[in-house]
Amino acid sequence: MVITDVDGVLTDGSIYKGPDGLELKRFNISDGAGAAIAQAAKLKIAIISGRHSEATAQRAKELKIEDVYNGSLNKVGPYEELKSKYSLSDENIAYIGDDLIDIPVMELAGIPIAVSNALKPVKNAAVYVTETAGGDGAFREAVTWILKETDSYEKALESLRKIIDQS
Repeated sequence: MVITDVDGVLTDGSIYKGPDGLELKRFNISDGAGAAIAQAAKLKIAIISGRHSEATAQRAKELKIEDVYNGSLNKVGPYEELKSKYSLSDENIAYIGDDLIDIPVMELAGIPIAVSNALKPVKNAAVYVTETAGGDGAFREAVTWILKETDSYEKALESLRKIIDQS
């Protein structure tokens, strides 16, 4: 399973506010492709965001991510719930973060990953730091790294090609 934060990982951390509470975020299409690759590799994806956002909920729906914890400042509870729901051990979970509230979960996850624009203590908690910044394809880079480390990348791309060919 790959669990990710949103603001600062799937986005550059910017929030655009408009009239009547309209909120916009910029998501990178490359991360959407990363989600498709992960799903083709049979990796579950979950989101744990410290901030509630309808933009996050909409993006998760587009990416077919069912497990979304939107507005969870304490991320350990949702992490433990996901671990139990899918009968996973910490070693089978990657967590991608960028800020201090991500560290408690990163300390539990077997594969803690930080994006290049993460705070230094977050990078120190990671086994891998992306070269790409959050919002610029860091999620896809992290997924690619995980799959290559487990010798699953080529098989995932092959599965993705079959899915594309069938559509």
